[in-house]
Amino acid sequence: MRTTSTAARCLVALGAATALTLGGAALPASAAPAAPATTATATASSTASHANPGALAAITSLATERLALADKVAAAKYGTDAPIDDPAREKVILDDVAKRSADLGIDPEFAGAVFRDQIEANKVVQRGLYARWDAHPEQRPTERPDLATEVRPQLDRITTQLLDALREVAPTRTSPACGPLLTAVALRDAHARGFDALHLKGLARALPSVCAS
Repeated sequence: MRTTSTAARCLVALGAATALTLGGAALPASAAPAAPATTATATASSTASHANPGALAAITSLATERLALADKVAAAKYGTDAPIDDPAREKVILDDVAKRSADLGIDPEFAGAVFRDQIEANKVVQRGLYARWDAHPEQRPTERPDLATEVRPQLDRITTQLLDALREVAPTRTSPACGPLLTAVALRDAHARGFDALHLKGLARALPSVCAS
């Protein structure tokens, strides 16, 4: 129930930002909705002492960075036999997260849930890009990134940093401040990256397991 309420808050806030995009066009930082963002930031600031704002900011920053890499993953796979769903690769990632989280003193179930969300969010963006490129061939990528040498090293770095952030946020993730603050910093990072409607949808999918309140 707690996870669902947090997911709902993220979806409502990120959905409001999505509504400001036109036909999936990027939402630049300068187009951030002043009133909603200000309200969210004020709410988060008033309760930040009960959560860990630094760790939450690190989580959303890393989640948006990881989500941006979905474009390269999609470009690498599009037009090949490589599937979007890769259960074997996902198992390797989640098994590694389970071991490393236990070593770091993080609840493996919590860490696993967050990383499963990251994986599913990445697939949301990949599927959306595939549909976009199928419908608009002129937008298809002109280069194919190398997953092994270009993309996965960045994903591995993000995994390490995200685990560190989860360790910091774990003691306060049940705070009532966690959800509002998470939403505020997620919106800020999405605006900074100019996320379009598709990437905002992915970001909403990436965050529901972070807070437990």
